[in-house]
Parts: sequence; structure tokens; C-alpha cells
Amino acid sequence: MKRIYDWDAKFSLRNYTVADLQALKGKQKLTQTTANSAEEAAAASDAGIDLIMGNAQNTRMVRDAAPNLFFTAAIGLPDFPTETDVLKAAFQAMKDGADSIYTARGPHIVELLAKEQIPVMCHLGLVPRKSGWNGGLRAVGRTRDEALELWNAFRRMEDAGAFSVEAEVIPERLFSEISRRTSLITMSLGSGNGGDVIYLFQNDICGEQTSRPKHARAFGDLHSLNEQIRSERRAALSAFKEAVQGGSYPAEAETAKIPDEEFADFLDAISSKEAAE
Repeated sequence: MKRIYDWDAKFSLRNYTVADLQALKGKQKLTQTTANSAEEAAAASDAGIDLIMGNAQNTRMVRDAAPNLFFTAAIGLPDFPTETDVLKAAFQAMKDGADSIYTARGPHIVELLAKEQIPVMCHLGLVPRKSGWNGGLRAVGRTRDEALELWNAFRRMEDAGAFSVEAEVIPERLFSEISRRTSLITMSLGSGNGGDVIYLFQNDICGEQTSRPKHARAFGDLHSLNEQIRSERRAALSAFKEAVQGGSYPAEAETAKIPDEEFADFLDAISSKEAAE
């Protein structure tokens, strides 16, 4: 573990720092997943996941649950429209314990953050919220011209000061070439095995829904378990209502008792009081 002070001047331990990730580029494959709740963060930590990423507004909760994992706080694209909004959100997330900031905005926003010495993760390839520009949800970089434009976008983000990139649904062969040529730490989300970090959403890994993107593999089946919980909850509630209406709940063993003599004294007392009134 590396000893650091976070942006709130609190002593902390981290499994990785930005310098570590840069030193490991091309040498060691790491893993990253999402964490937006205390349970998701703790599960990632317990499972030995290397890096986690989640909504900036959840930073404090996630940090408390996974105090040592390198955490990237994502600033929502439509939630912080102005440069001032972005800076405030970024500074708050760093104060709450984030190690880097993710943005799907352009190089000007990356540069804005980088000038404040905030480690920035950008997003290239398929950016779902911007997919209307590319004709929908599809791989980006399947033609020569598009591949060249993508390469130039990587260069622009390098120049703007990003240290890492979420690279989503880029053809594997193309991405492998870009990854080894760029200084950015590459997080492959559906872009094959050529990235420095292999990234997959936790809900996809755990199989929380029956439908998922082509690139996502379910390594668990929480959907079935959640469906079982939903069914069991409704069955239990129905059985409770039926027991109440049928008179079997609450049963004698499920109620408190008062000794006979104490109860008799109570009846005498209230009877005397009622008579006096």
C-alpha cells in the first residue's frame, strides 16, 4: 500500500497511485469495475479488483466502504454544464477521497481540470451519451478515416493533460495499436484485451439483468437471485395477511404475558377508578 495525503489533507493508504499506474503501463494487466454503493465498493475490494469508478456524488460513501482502492469519480455529463460547475464537482469529489476525475466532455474540460493538477480520465470511442453523432450505439474506428480521427482524438486528450482514457467499443486490433502508442492509461470497455486495464460494469459482471451489451460477460446470476427475492417477498407478505385474517397470527407464543395476579389487580384498579368516575 502507498502512503498518501488526500485532497482533504487526510492520511490514507492506496493500492495504486497515478504514478504507479503510469509505471505499470504495458507491463501488468489490471481490472476495473463500477461501484456506486457501499456494498458494491466493499465487494470489489474483497474480490481484489484493482480500480473502481463511480458517480462523483457517491464518492464519500464508496471511499468509506473501500478506503484503499484507487477510485475515479465520474462527473455526470448533463449534471454540471458550466466550467464552474465542473470544477466545483471535481474539487468536492477529490475532497471526499477520489483519486481521479472522469469526464466525457471535450479536451477543453480535460485541460481545465488538468491545470488544477487533478488526474483526469477522458472517454473516447463509443460515448453512449454522444452516440447520436456517430449513428447510434456502434463500434467506433472501423474505417481508415474514422480510425485516424480516433487516433487524433487520443493525441488531443494527451495534449489536454488527461492521464487515462475509458476506451469503449473500439475494434480490438486498432485499439491494441493505439494503446501501445499512447501515453494514456487505457481502460478497455468492450475494446478487447489490448488495454492496460480491462473494465466492465459491476452489474454486467454480476448478471443483474438478462440483457447486456455484446462485450459484457456475466460471471454471476444476481438477476435470478433478485427475482427469487422479489417472489419470496410477495409470498411472505401474502402469507402474513392470510394469517392475520385467519386468526393464526399473532399466536400465543408470539405475545407477551402478564401474571394472573397482576392482571387481576389491574382489573380491580381500573374498575374502582371507573366506579369513582
